[in-house]
Amino acid sequence: MRVIITGGNSGIGKATAAALAAAGHSLVIAARDVAKSERAADEIGGDVTAAHLDLADLAGVRAFAEAVESVDVLVNNAGVLGLPLTRTVDGFEAHMGINHLGHFALTCLLGDQITDRVVSVASGAHALGRLHLDDLNWHTRRYSWWAAYAQSKLATMLFVHELARRGMRAYAVDPGGADSDITRYSTGFLGWARDQQWLKNFPQNVATAARASVGAVTTDLPSGTYFAPRFKQFGQPRVTRPLKKARDPDMARRLWELSAELTGCDWP
Repeated sequence: MRVIITGGNSGIGKATAAALAAAGHSLVIAARDVAKSERAADEIGGDVTAAHLDLADLAGVRAFAEAVESVDVLVNNAGVLGLPLTRTVDGFEAHMGINHLGHFALTCLLGDQITDRVVSVASGAHALGRLHLDDLNWHTRRYSWWAAYAQSKLATMLFVHELARRGMRAYAVDPGGADSDITRYSTGFLGWARDQQWLKNFPQNVATAARASVGAVTTDLPSGTYFAPRFKQFGQPRVTRPLKKARDPDMARRLWELSAELTGCDWP
C-alpha cells in the first residue's frame, strides 16, 4: 500500500515508517525538515521517499496535498508538546493548529484520494482535555501548554469519531509514553527528563510505542476503533473503549464544523 506518514522522520513516526517499509509498503515521509526526512528514508531503506509538509501553514498543506498523486493510507502522526504560547502562520495556537487543524485540513484535502483508511495518533492526555469551542485557539483564556496539548488530543479523538461517522475508515491510536523527541521544545521537567540518560527508553522505546500505529494500518477491526496500551503508558496495544467525551457525537460534529470554518477545508 501507498502510505503517507506525517512527522515520519523521527521518534515514533520514524519507527512506524520503518516497520511499514519492512513489511513491504511504499512510504512518503511528510515533514517540515526535508533533509532530515531524506536521511531517515535512507536509513530505513525500501520504497521510502521524503516530501515537505508544514502543518503550521495551511498554504503549505494545500500545496502538499495538490502534489499527491496517490495514497491508500494516511497516518496523521506529527505532533508538538510543551510549547509556550505560539501561533501558526494562520494564527492558530500551535498545539491545536498542528496536532488537529493541520491534520484536519490535510485529511479533507486528500479525502478523494485516500483509498483505504486514516490513522490518527492521539494520546492518553486527551482524558484530561476539555474542548473550548468558544476559544479553541487561546485568545481569551489564560494559557497552559498542558491544557492546550490535552485539548488538541481530545480534538483528535473526536475527529476520528466524526470521520468514521462520515464513512471514512478511520482509527485512533495511543502509543503511550516513549523516549521520543516530541518534548524537544519543552522546558521545565520535560526538558530536564529529555536529557537524562537513565530515563532513555522509559517507559518504552519508540519501536514498541509504534505498534499501535503499525497495527492500525492493516487491522480488519471496525472503523472508529481506538487502540491504547494495556497499562496506560506501556504494554501491548489493545482495543479500548473511548471515554464518553471522546465520542460525543454533538461535540464531534460541532468541532468538525468549526475546524472546516477555520481551515477553509471540508470533507469532499
